[in-house]
This record gives sequence, C-alpha cells and structure tokens, in this order.
Amino acid sequence: MITIKKYAAIDIGSNAMRLLITNIVEQKGKPTQFNKSSLVRVPIRLGQDAFTIGEISEENIARMVDAMKAFNLLMKVHKVEQYRACATSAMREAYNGNEIVALIKKKADIKIDIIDGKKEAAIIASSDLKQFINSDKTYLYVDVGGGSTEFSLFYEGKIVTSKSFKNGTVRLLNNMVSDIVWTEIEKWIKQTVAPYDDITLIGSGGNINKLFKMSEKNQSKPLSYVYVNSQFQKLSAMTYDERVAELGLNPDRADVIIPATRIYLNAMKWSGARQIYVPKIGLSDGIVKAMYFKKI
Repeated sequence: MITIKKYAAIDIGSNAMRLLITNIVEQKGKPTQFNKSSLVRVPIRLGQDAFTIGEISEENIARMVDAMKAFNLLMKVHKVEQYRACATSAMREAYNGNEIVALIKKKADIKIDIIDGKKEAAIIASSDLKQFINSDKTYLYVDVGGGSTEFSLFYEGKIVTSKSFKNGTVRLLNNMVSDIVWTEIEKWIKQTVAPYDDITLIGSGGNINKLFKMSEKNQSKPLSYVYVNSQFQKLSAMTYDERVAELGLNPDRADVIIPATRIYLNAMKWSGARQIYVPKIGLSDGIVKAMYFKKI
C-alpha cells in the first residue's frame, strides 16, 4: 500500500517565479519518491527593479499579486497539503520587500519568507543530490540565479562548506558586478578546492538546464568544459533576436543565458573541473525535500 502526499514550493527569484507541485510517494520498506506533478514558471524579472532602483515597481507588484493568486488557486485544484514560498536576492534587496510580503499575504493569502544567501544554499543542498554524487568524488555545486550564485562543496557525499555571492545574471546584464566580486569568487573557489583532487561540477539553474537540453545528452552524462565554452562562444556571437528566432530561446532566457554560462565556465576553470553534471534540481526541489524532512 502506498501513501501519496502533495507538497508545493514557490521560488521567487530575481529572473522568474516558479510554482513546483510534487507528489510524494511513501511505500513501506522503500525510499520515498518525489515526483514532479506540475511546474509553472512566470518571467517576472524582479531583479531588474531591485538591483537598479532599489525597489519593486508598482507594475511588477501587481504582476506578483496576480501570479500568487493564480498559484494559490493551482495549489487548491491540486489539493496541496503543505507549501513554502521563499524569496531570494531581489526581494532581499528591495527596500519595499517586506511591504510586498504583507500585501501578498493579504491579497493572495500566501505567506512568503525572504531568505538570505546562506539559507538559500542550505535549502538547495537539501535537494536529493545523493543519486548524483559518488562518495569517493569531490563536487562543487553551483546554482546560478538572477541576483546571486550559491556554491557548495561536497566531499565523501557530505556538504563541507557553502558560500553565496552577489553575482547573478540580472546583475551582470546591468553591469553591476565589479571585478572585486569576481576576484573574491576566484579566491574562494581556489582556496576551497585546494585540499581536494579531481573536482567535478554540478550545475543547477534554468540556464544550465537549457544548455544541457540543447546538447541532447542523456541526463546521466556530463557536459565537458570544451562543449560549454563552445556554446558560450556561439551564443555570444549571435544577436538577441537570433537567439530567440533561430534557437527558440524564451525572450527572458535569451539574454541571461550568456552571463550565466560565463559564471559556470569560470567556476570550472578556477576549480580545475573538466566536466559539469546537470541534474534537474534547484531551490524549488530543495524546498519540497526540506519541508518533508523537516529541515525548514
């Protein structure tokens, strides 16, 4: 006999908002299964407001409220038992972030937690990485968002350390990442991986997922540094319109994919990694698993 629970996670990022609804299948004597039931992505680029003018605009506040109302209705239709909504970099930095949280609670009846970079990295690490991580290897996990990038080092199947940096795709598009930040990331990565040999990257985020999909590889196979670099050169040589029309990229993906790829390439270069695995996991998956295992 099996028991099925329905949990939902709302990820309010700097480039987009996501609602993930997951079927949690429990069966005596067997590992719990987490099966995606539905994923809805809404491209509201909050970071464009937060990082340039310091607040979320009235237009995007209205769009957020509408999206949250829709998310609430979808959770009711799916009979979701438990949910958690987490907002990251853009909402952290917008001075009206807390006002928006109160407004959405009032208008859409959804409670939002604004989490810091450390908490974000910890939740992401709650994703079921064990199936992708061999205990005899060392991995640098890199999650690139619109406002920040989270790094976590795994050794012998366990997380050793995590760090969040204010270097994300929307910031890079707006020329808001200084050379100092890049230097800090390079220094942290090199010092962190120094005691270990043969580093492999694990990448998460919509952009690396798109790159992986374009490669048409099997999910269990990694991308090489050579392939990622060739894609970076190809994408950089194309205009925005060409990336949308010829590659079929979404309009809100066609610009951010280049700075995201740059971050992954630098992480590979500075860690010495020649390969990057791309499991379909991220903050939303981490939220669901952290709720289930009562880590948040």
